[in-house]
Amino acid sequence: MESPAAGQTAPLIHVAIVEDDLGFRRALTEAIEGAQDIRLAGIAGTRAEGLKLLQGAPTDVLLVDLGLPDGSGIDVIKAAVQQWTSCSVMVATNFGDETHVIRSIEAGASGYLLKDSSPAKIVDEIRNLASGGSPISPIIARQVLARFRQIGVGGASPPIAPDETPQLLSAREKEVLELITKGFTANEIARLMSLSPFTVRSFVRRIYSKLNVTSKAEAIYEARNQGILDG
Repeated sequence: MESPAAGQTAPLIHVAIVEDDLGFRRALTEAIEGAQDIRLAGIAGTRAEGLKLLQGAPTDVLLVDLGLPDGSGIDVIKAAVQQWTSCSVMVATNFGDETHVIRSIEAGASGYLLKDSSPAKIVDEIRNLASGGSPISPIIARQVLARFRQIGVGGASPPIAPDETPQLLSAREKEVLELITKGFTANEIARLMSLSPFTVRSFVRRIYSKLNVTSKAEAIYEARNQGILDG
């Protein structure tokens, strides 16, 4: 999307969303509807609905979650690249592992955001993407750069000093888990960390995904077992 000339109004950015998380979708929809230069053109909640959405008129930007109830959002990305050739695709997901990132980029995604980004931040990144940028969450950018550094030295992983071992959980995720361990609820953690409850729940989902668990008790046990938490 080209920048408007002086005195001209920026053209509307038409956006479609493929997202099954009702809370995240509602927050994102409200943020988009509050932006004068962005118009929500379509919403889908499953892989099948996402593929059906692509039968309609193309949008400028397509936001896609990867963990859909009936399949992977990567299938929607591949189809969008074929059917909406002028559309820019951005992933918005809880998955921050290298496999999902690389598969999404290879499928045709031009941006990759984790859901701990605020809806307002995502709206800004929609403008960035529509203007030709490639928004990527900082932790994802670090992974991509690390991968290319490895390729640059012949595919061999560089030696890692003991004190440079990558941490499974980020500092903020560990802080959330420590508060969970102390018995605080999501709303209480949100107040203590000056975050929205939605953001805290995103942190919790990412913690569960990284530890491969499905409950608070399992997360606490696994974190202690791996030495992430003391005791």
